[in-house]
Amino acid sequence: MSSTYDITKRFPQNPLLSPKDLTPSIAGLEIACLLNPGVFRFDGKTWLIVRVAERPKQKEGIISFPVLSESGEMSIKEIPTDAPDLDASDARVINYQGQDYLTTLSHLRLLSSEDGINFSEPAGYPRIMGEGRLQTFGVEDCRVSEIEGTYHLTYTAVSENGVGVGMRTTRDWKTFTNHGMIIPPHNKDCAIFEEKINGKYYALHRPSSVDLGGNYIWLASSPDGLHWGDHRCLVKTRPDSWDSKRVGAGAAPIKTSKGWLEIYHGANADHQYCLGAVLLDLDDPSIVLARSENPVMSPVAEYERTGFFGNVVFTNGHVLHPDGDRLTLYYGAADEHVCAADISISEILSQLTASHA
Repeated sequence: MSSTYDITKRFPQNPLLSPKDLTPSIAGLEIACLLNPGVFRFDGKTWLIVRVAERPKQKEGIISFPVLSESGEMSIKEIPTDAPDLDASDARVINYQGQDYLTTLSHLRLLSSEDGINFSEPAGYPRIMGEGRLQTFGVEDCRVSEIEGTYHLTYTAVSENGVGVGMRTTRDWKTFTNHGMIIPPHNKDCAIFEEKINGKYYALHRPSSVDLGGNYIWLASSPDGLHWGDHRCLVKTRPDSWDSKRVGAGAAPIKTSKGWLEIYHGANADHQYCLGAVLLDLDDPSIVLARSENPVMSPVAEYERTGFFGNVVFTNGHVLHPDGDRLTLYYGAADEHVCAADISISEILSQLTASHA
């Protein structure tokens, strides 16, 4: 089922960032994609923490990609494209001799902007690279939640052991505390609420199962923001819908007078990614009040329909403006570019219908 519903206003400057706009982390690599930035306000500016996916320049007849050792040293793996035990049908993941590998290695990079449009890489801020044996395939898709002056970075930690949720915290964006993997594989799309509810931390996350159940959004709570439990299935895929194959949380939910508003992504059987919304109860976020029947954003622009992996809009960061209604979504387009679009919270709320999710 193809979806073209859209109530956003894209920035005319899109794409704001493309691979050519940044330099590779080391010589010999090229940036293949910029993806899915986390977003936060700090020091009076808008900041993006962008996923930068790199690989060696590809040579005829060979697939090559970087991996990290447990100590953080990078090596390049090369596989002939005609190897009989190679499956390279997916641009993102290959299988060789029964082992999965990523075709790119991702790290996270900070960029700041005075106007929310023109971003540059400021001096003195570190790049966030994979660390240890659970991040040898990199770190991806960071979400940022500020709670009482501490920024919580939840991101996808990838290795041959699987895909789980890692977390680091900071107050100044120069020094970080690494909390390791807070939710084990297979899990991703973790967004922590930006305030406690009845004394507890809450987070959305997305466990995955290919045999039983599905790619659904779950809710967890925590006494300290580190140890998570009381897991509850919250939002499921819907047959024959734009979100029929998988759903996952975007950024931290937005507190409104009607409830916690979460912008989430959904994909159909054709791997088309759109954005929708779900509304959760203010006092008990395990209660789903309403959900969008149609997407609020679909991949309709050329830079969203064609790219490294086309027909994708994917957000895990936004800025709420002082009027409390205008929301700027920063999003990945076609798994290659970083873009932005404005959307009205009141208009989103008007699109929601009561739902059992």
